[in-house]
Amino acid sequence: MTESTIRYETPAPGVARIVLARADKHNAINPQMIYDVNEAFNQAVRDESVKVIILGADGRNFSAGHDIAGTVEGYQADTQQNSPGVSSWSDFTEEYTHGWYAAEKETYLESARRWRNLSKPTICTVQGKCIAGALIFAWVCDIIVASKEAVFSDPVVTFGVSGVEWLGHPWELGARKAKEFLFTSDSWSAEEAHRLGMVNHVVERDELDDFALAMAIKIAAKPAFALKLAKEAVNKTLDIQGQANAIDQAFSLHHLCHNQNFRKFGYGMDTNNLPKVANVPKKEA
Repeated sequence: MTESTIRYETPAPGVARIVLARADKHNAINPQMIYDVNEAFNQAVRDESVKVIILGADGRNFSAGHDIAGTVEGYQADTQQNSPGVSSWSDFTEEYTHGWYAAEKETYLESARRWRNLSKPTICTVQGKCIAGALIFAWVCDIIVASKEAVFSDPVVTFGVSGVEWLGHPWELGARKAKEFLFTSDSWSAEEAHRLGMVNHVVERDELDDFALAMAIKIAAKPAFALKLAKEAVNKTLDIQGQANAIDQAFSLHHLCHNQNFRKFGYGMDTNNLPKVANVPKKEA
Protein backbone atom coordinates (compact mmCIF):
# COMPACT_ATOMS: atom_id res chain seq x y z
CA MET A 1 0.00 0.00 0.00
CA THR A 2 1.13 3.55 -0.69
CA GLU A 3 2.06 5.48 2.42
CA SER A 4 -0.48 8.15 3.31
CA THR A 5 0.37 11.76 2.60
CA ILE A 6 -1.68 13.01 5.56
CA ARG A 7 -2.21 12.38 9.25
CA TYR A 8 -5.58 12.27 11.03
CA GLU A 9 -5.80 13.43 14.63
CA THR A 10 -8.47 14.11 17.27
CA PRO A 11 -6.81 16.79 19.44
CA ALA A 12 -9.92 17.60 21.50
CA PRO A 13 -13.50 16.37 21.95
CA GLY A 14 -15.55 17.39 18.94
CA VAL A 15 -12.49 18.35 16.86
CA ALA A 16 -10.68 16.46 14.09
CA ARG A 17 -7.41 17.67 12.58
CA ILE A 18 -6.11 16.68 9.15
CA VAL A 19 -2.40 17.35 8.67
CA LEU A 20 -0.59 17.46 5.32
CA ALA A 21 2.44 15.24 5.94
CA ARG A 22 4.83 15.67 3.00
CA ALA A 23 7.10 18.13 4.78
CA ASP A 24 10.14 16.77 2.94
CA LYS A 25 8.48 17.98 -0.29
CA HIS A 26 7.02 21.15 1.28
CA ASN A 27 3.63 19.42 1.19
CA ALA A 28 3.45 19.62 -2.60
CA ILE A 29 0.03 18.46 -3.78
CA ASN A 30 -0.40 15.37 -5.96
CA PRO A 31 -3.54 13.33 -6.69
CA GLN A 32 -2.80 10.91 -3.84
CA MET A 33 -2.69 13.75 -1.32
CA ILE A 34 -5.99 15.11 -2.65
CA TYR A 35 -7.68 11.75 -2.21
CA ASP A 36 -6.06 11.16 1.18
CA VAL A 37 -7.39 14.54 2.34
CA ASN A 38 -10.78 13.73 0.83
CA GLU A 39 -10.98 10.43 2.68
CA ALA A 40 -9.95 12.14 5.93
CA PHE A 41 -12.71 14.71 5.42
CA ASN A 42 -15.11 11.79 4.83
CA GLN A 43 -14.02 10.23 8.10
CA ALA A 44 -14.55 13.46 10.01
CA VAL A 45 -17.94 14.13 8.43
CA ARG A 46 -19.18 10.62 9.14
CA ASP A 47 -18.02 10.75 12.77
CA GLU A 48 -20.98 12.20 14.67
CA SER A 49 -18.71 13.14 17.58
CA VAL A 50 -16.76 15.54 15.33
CA LYS A 51 -18.24 19.04 14.98
CA VAL A 52 -15.26 21.03 13.63
CA ILE A 53 -12.40 20.08 11.28
CA ILE A 54 -8.96 21.70 11.21
CA LEU A 55 -6.74 21.43 8.12
CA GLY A 56 -3.05 22.04 8.83
CA ALA A 57 0.38 21.01 7.64
CA ASP A 58 3.70 19.70 8.94
CA GLY A 59 6.98 21.48 8.39
CA ARG A 60 8.10 24.97 7.49
CA ASN A 61 5.57 25.55 4.70
CA PHE A 62 1.86 24.91 4.42
CA SER A 63 2.26 23.84 0.80
CA ALA A 64 4.34 24.65 -2.27
CA GLY A 65 1.28 24.02 -4.45
CA HIS A 66 0.98 21.52 -7.28
CA ASP A 67 3.65 18.83 -7.38
CA ILE A 68 5.10 19.56 -10.81
CA ALA A 69 8.02 17.14 -10.51
CA GLY A 70 6.33 14.68 -12.84
CA THR A 71 4.79 14.96 -16.30
CA VAL A 72 1.22 15.70 -17.28
CA GLU A 73 0.86 12.07 -18.31
CA GLY A 74 2.10 10.95 -14.90
CA TYR A 75 -0.36 13.23 -13.16
CA GLN A 76 -3.21 11.87 -15.26
CA ALA A 77 -2.16 8.27 -14.59
CA ASP A 78 -1.91 9.03 -10.87
CA THR A 79 -5.45 10.41 -10.97
CA GLN A 80 -6.64 7.29 -12.79
CA GLN A 81 -4.97 5.00 -10.24
CA ASN A 82 -6.01 6.79 -7.06
CA SER A 83 -9.40 8.30 -7.90
CA PRO A 84 -12.26 7.03 -5.70
CA GLY A 85 -14.71 8.90 -7.95
CA VAL A 86 -15.19 12.31 -6.33
CA SER A 87 -16.83 13.64 -9.51
CA SER A 88 -18.62 12.10 -12.47
CA TRP A 89 -15.57 12.52 -14.73
CA SER A 90 -13.39 9.72 -16.07
CA ASP A 91 -11.03 8.97 -19.00
CA PHE A 92 -8.18 10.77 -17.23
CA THR A 93 -5.49 9.26 -19.46
CA GLU A 94 -7.00 10.42 -22.75
CA GLU A 95 -4.63 12.52 -24.84
CA TYR A 96 -4.32 16.29 -24.87
CA THR A 97 -7.08 18.52 -23.54
CA HIS A 98 -9.55 15.69 -22.85
CA GLY A 99 -7.40 13.86 -20.32
CA TRP A 100 -5.99 16.89 -18.53
CA TYR A 101 -9.37 18.62 -18.30
CA ALA A 102 -10.93 15.46 -16.89
CA ALA A 103 -8.12 14.87 -14.38
CA GLU A 104 -8.17 18.45 -13.08
CA LYS A 105 -11.97 18.56 -13.05
CA GLU A 106 -11.90 15.51 -10.80
CA THR A 107 -8.98 16.30 -8.53
CA TYR A 108 -9.06 20.08 -8.18
CA LEU A 109 -12.40 21.62 -9.15
CA GLU A 110 -14.87 19.01 -7.91
CA SER A 111 -12.83 18.07 -4.84
CA ALA A 112 -12.56 21.75 -3.90
CA ARG A 113 -16.29 22.26 -4.37
CA ARG A 114 -17.06 19.24 -2.21
CA TRP A 115 -14.74 20.39 0.60
CA ARG A 116 -16.12 23.91 0.48
CA ASN A 117 -19.61 22.48 1.03
CA LEU A 118 -18.80 19.99 3.80
CA SER A 119 -21.54 20.06 6.40
CA LYS A 120 -19.15 20.88 9.27
CA PRO A 121 -17.14 24.06 9.93
CA THR A 122 -13.52 23.93 8.77
CA ILE A 123 -10.48 25.92 9.91
CA CYS A 124 -7.23 26.09 7.91
CA THR A 125 -3.92 26.90 9.60
CA VAL A 126 -1.25 28.32 7.28
CA GLN A 127 2.45 28.74 8.00
CA GLY A 128 5.28 29.60 5.63
CA LYS A 129 4.49 29.51 1.93
CA CYS A 130 1.03 28.91 0.49
CA ILE A 131 1.50 28.85 -3.26
CA ALA A 132 -0.91 28.46 -6.20
CA GLY A 133 -2.79 25.15 -5.78
CA ALA A 134 -2.31 25.39 -2.01
CA LEU A 135 -4.58 28.43 -2.05
CA ILE A 136 -7.39 26.08 -3.03
CA PHE A 137 -6.90 24.04 0.14
CA ALA A 138 -7.01 27.19 2.27
CA TRP A 139 -9.82 29.00 0.43
CA VAL A 140 -12.34 26.17 0.61
CA CYS A 141 -12.10 26.25 4.41
CA ASP A 142 -14.48 28.48 6.36
CA ILE A 143 -11.84 30.18 8.50
CA ILE A 144 -8.13 30.81 7.84
CA VAL A 145 -5.61 31.41 10.62
CA ALA A 146 -2.09 32.32 9.45
CA SER A 147 1.22 32.68 11.20
CA LYS A 148 2.97 36.04 10.93
CA GLU A 149 5.61 34.76 8.51
CA ALA A 150 3.08 33.17 6.15
CA VAL A 151 3.08 34.36 2.53
CA PHE A 152 0.53 33.75 -0.21
CA SER A 153 1.06 33.75 -3.98
CA ASP A 154 -0.43 32.55 -7.25
CA PRO A 155 2.36 32.93 -9.83
CA VAL A 156 0.75 30.88 -12.60
CA VAL A 157 0.20 33.83 -14.96
CA THR A 158 4.01 33.82 -15.22
CA PHE A 159 3.68 30.29 -16.61
CA GLY A 160 1.04 31.26 -19.17
CA VAL A 161 -2.07 30.23 -17.19
CA SER A 162 -4.85 32.58 -16.08
CA GLY A 163 -5.03 31.36 -12.48
CA VAL A 164 -5.31 28.17 -10.44
CA GLU A 165 -8.18 25.76 -11.03
CA TRP A 166 -10.35 27.15 -8.22
CA LEU A 167 -10.29 30.86 -9.04
CA GLY A 168 -11.61 32.27 -5.79
CA HIS A 169 -9.44 35.39 -6.06
CA PRO A 170 -12.19 38.02 -6.64
CA TRP A 171 -14.18 36.62 -3.71
CA GLU A 172 -11.20 36.41 -1.39
CA LEU A 173 -9.43 39.67 -2.31
CA GLY A 174 -11.89 41.88 -4.17
CA ALA A 175 -11.75 42.41 -7.92
CA ARG A 176 -8.95 45.01 -8.18
CA LYS A 177 -6.64 43.34 -5.68
CA ALA A 178 -7.34 39.97 -7.33
CA LYS A 179 -6.12 41.41 -10.64
CA GLU A 180 -2.99 42.80 -9.01
CA PHE A 181 -2.32 39.47 -7.27
CA LEU A 182 -2.59 37.60 -10.58
CA PHE A 183 -0.92 40.16 -12.88
CA THR A 184 2.16 40.73 -10.72
CA SER A 185 2.57 37.18 -9.32
CA ASP A 186 3.84 38.85 -6.15
CA SER A 187 3.89 37.15 -2.75
CA TRP A 188 1.67 38.82 -0.17
CA SER A 189 2.17 38.72 3.58
CA ALA A 190 -0.25 37.33 6.14
CA GLU A 191 -0.88 40.88 7.35
CA GLU A 192 -1.88 42.02 3.85
CA ALA A 193 -4.11 38.96 3.46
CA HIS A 194 -5.72 39.81 6.80
CA ARG A 195 -6.22 43.45 5.78
CA LEU A 196 -8.04 42.31 2.65
CA GLY A 197 -10.26 39.90 4.57
CA MET A 198 -8.81 36.67 3.19
CA VAL A 199 -7.34 35.66 6.56
CA ASN A 200 -9.32 35.79 9.81
CA HIS A 201 -6.42 35.98 12.28
CA VAL A 202 -2.63 36.35 12.22
CA VAL A 203 -0.69 34.86 15.13
CA GLU A 204 2.85 33.92 16.11
CA ARG A 205 4.06 30.68 14.55
CA ASP A 206 4.34 28.88 17.87
CA GLU A 207 0.76 29.88 18.72
CA LEU A 208 -0.81 28.79 15.42
CA ASP A 209 -2.01 25.31 16.34
CA ASP A 210 -3.15 26.25 19.85
CA PHE A 211 -5.04 29.31 18.58
CA ALA A 212 -6.88 27.29 15.93
CA LEU A 213 -7.66 24.50 18.39
CA ALA A 214 -9.06 26.97 20.94
CA MET A 215 -11.29 28.44 18.23
CA ALA A 216 -12.39 24.96 17.15
CA ILE A 217 -13.28 24.03 20.73
CA LYS A 218 -15.34 27.24 21.07
CA ILE A 219 -17.18 26.46 17.82
CA ALA A 220 -17.71 22.82 18.80
CA ALA A 221 -19.64 23.98 21.87
CA LYS A 222 -22.42 25.25 19.59
CA PRO A 223 -25.35 23.08 18.37
CA ALA A 224 -24.21 20.98 15.41
CA PHE A 225 -27.33 21.55 13.31
CA ALA A 226 -27.17 25.32 13.75
CA LEU A 227 -23.51 25.31 12.69
CA LYS A 228 -24.32 23.32 9.57
CA LEU A 229 -27.16 25.60 8.54
CA ALA A 230 -25.22 28.78 9.31
CA LYS A 231 -22.44 27.55 7.01
CA GLU A 232 -24.93 26.58 4.31
CA ALA A 233 -26.63 29.98 4.53
CA VAL A 234 -23.38 31.87 3.92
CA ASN A 235 -22.27 29.53 1.13
CA LYS A 236 -25.65 29.83 -0.57
CA THR A 237 -25.36 33.61 -0.40
CA LEU A 238 -22.08 33.39 -2.33
CA ASP A 239 -23.68 30.99 -4.81
CA ILE A 240 -26.59 33.38 -5.41
CA GLN A 241 -24.04 36.13 -6.02
CA GLY A 242 -22.59 33.93 -8.76
CA GLN A 243 -19.48 32.45 -7.19
CA ALA A 244 -20.07 28.87 -8.36
CA ASN A 245 -20.74 29.85 -11.98
CA ALA A 246 -17.81 32.26 -12.02
CA ILE A 247 -15.42 29.57 -10.79
CA ASP A 248 -16.72 27.13 -13.41
CA GLN A 249 -16.12 29.70 -16.15
CA ALA A 250 -12.63 30.46 -14.84
CA PHE A 251 -11.82 26.74 -14.87
CA SER A 252 -12.67 26.62 -18.59
CA LEU A 253 -10.38 29.60 -19.22
CA HIS A 254 -7.65 27.86 -17.21
CA HIS A 255 -7.80 24.98 -19.67
CA LEU A 256 -7.86 27.26 -22.67
CA CYS A 257 -4.48 28.45 -21.38
CA HIS A 258 -3.29 24.85 -21.06
CA ASN A 259 -4.32 24.24 -24.67
CA GLN A 260 -2.43 27.32 -25.80
CA ASN A 261 0.68 26.20 -23.95
CA PHE A 262 0.48 22.69 -25.40
CA ARG A 263 0.65 24.11 -28.88
CA LYS A 264 3.15 26.87 -28.20
CA PHE A 265 5.55 25.21 -25.76
CA GLY A 266 4.60 21.53 -25.45
CA TYR A 267 4.40 21.78 -21.66
CA GLY A 268 4.41 18.39 -19.99
CA MET A 269 4.27 16.30 -23.12
CA ASP A 270 6.20 15.20 -26.16
CA THR A 271 5.72 17.98 -28.71
CA ASN A 272 6.15 15.46 -31.54
CA ASN A 273 2.80 13.98 -30.51
CA LEU A 274 0.86 17.23 -30.57
CA PRO A 275 -2.11 17.36 -32.96
CA LYS A 276 -1.36 18.95 -36.30
CA VAL A 277 -2.67 22.47 -36.77
CA ALA A 278 -2.88 24.51 -39.92
CA ASN A 279 -0.04 26.88 -40.65
CA VAL A 280 -1.21 30.45 -40.23
CA PRO A 281 0.80 33.15 -41.99
CA LYS A 282 2.45 35.54 -39.56
CA LYS A 283 1.49 39.18 -39.73
CA GLU A 284 4.16 41.50 -40.95
CA ALA A 285 5.68 43.63 -38.19
